[in-house]
Amino acid sequence: MTARPLPGNTVELTVNDQGPGMTPDTASRIFERFYRADEARTPTSGGTGLGLGIVKAITQAHGGTITVHTTPGHGSTFTITLPAAH
Repeated sequence: MTARPLPGNTVELTVNDQGPGMTPDTASRIFERFYRADEARTPTSGGTGLGLGIVKAITQAHGGTITVHTTPGHGSTFTITLPAAH
């Protein structure tokens, strides 16, 4: 994870992973509540599909944005931009 100040009194947090990446269709839905990229998962195998939905809600509640850039087979980069504290 990295954090850096941006112009306009904002801060950017970036998280990179080495995972399998996502297709464009999955990336466009990943922040939806209850969405699971791995359809083979069941409620008993772990995960509810809420994690990134919660991250998005908290980010927006603080006046920020969250995005993902991803390439299948090459991981993903999640970027959160928030207003800096005064």
